[in-house]
Amino acid sequence: MTTTKQVLGTRALNRATLARQLLLHRSPMSAEDAVGHLVGLQAQNVKPPYYALAARLDGFTPEALSGPMADRAVARIVTMRSTIHTHTARDCLTLRPLVQPARDRELNQFRKGLTGVDLDRLAVLARELVEAEPRTMKQLREALLKEWPDADPQSLSVAARCKLPLVQITPRGLWGRSGQVTLTTAEHWLGRPAEPAPAPDATVLRYLAAFGPASVKDMQTWAGLTRLREAFERLRPNLVTFRDEAGVELFDLPDAPRPGPDTPAPPRFLPEFDNLLLSHADRTRVVPPEYRGRHWQGNIAYRTLLVDGFLAGLWRLDEHALVVEPFGRLDGRRREEVVAEGERMLRVMHPGTAYDIRFGTVRE
Repeated sequence: MTTTKQVLGTRALNRATLARQLLLHRSPMSAEDAVGHLVGLQAQNVKPPYYALAARLDGFTPEALSGPMADRAVARIVTMRSTIHTHTARDCLTLRPLVQPARDRELNQFRKGLTGVDLDRLAVLARELVEAEPRTMKQLREALLKEWPDADPQSLSVAARCKLPLVQITPRGLWGRSGQVTLTTAEHWLGRPAEPAPAPDATVLRYLAAFGPASVKDMQTWAGLTRLREAFERLRPNLVTFRDEAGVELFDLPDAPRPGPDTPAPPRFLPEFDNLLLSHADRTRVVPPEYRGRHWQGNIAYRTLLVDGFLAGLWRLDEHALVVEPFGRLDGRRREEVVAEGERMLRVMHPGTAYDIRFGTVRE
């Protein structure tokens, strides 16, 4: 296949990524299919995956995700970037093996606290414990301390999480339900063995379908992996290539959507930790340089507002008010569009509860 070196500007990259992310037009696909298409949803907290799908799917209700989670068709597990994601059952059993090398490297930071600990023995013992009875991390840590009383307790917890594909069992993760984090293995919870790690090539194609056009470094940022250049090179004959305005080479699927830069992009209310804002080394396709870092404080991420496809402010629910805090001033039309989208989000996520919509102090 003949490759091109067409330059894709920031707005062209923005519109292409929004199309893959189901944020230009809401999709009719099911919640489970969307979780698979998006290669998982960031799920550090319980609610973000629900808001993420509400922004992306037509006809979505919280039960559309809560139901498959209760049925074990989707689950919460640590995968990319050592963070919790909501994945389909199959991805729990395949993507976790793919990123296992990164989890093994993570353990190097805790060597001092694991002096004298046989990590293979720890993995066997931890598996026996959580498969005999799902356990909280505190319960698992206390059981492991009986075997290695001189080890650092926190390091033992990290080792168990890194060595095993631990899923958070329900009711944790269900909409409108509460429950502490209780863990067992993915294989035990899902009732089938883990599959061999997929070739990186297959995951490259899935990443491009959900986040492209993208560079090798972009995907490595998303996955928390290194040395993916070889996979991209193997796939090069069947991909198209572009350059961004800085000259970085971008790869893409030939038939993937790349809408024009002037394609309308309606406002969207996104949750904290949405993967749209986390999955590229260069995030200017969504985050204007002047707003870089303004949707974070320390390790805390805020809920974000997109206007014209780009990060434009924050939002929160205060008692019975949806408070929108734009970074810049919105003209009358944009303001009306934001209000309409906010009303829709509230109807979907909080039916039967009356919320006012007000604009907070503009963050200049």
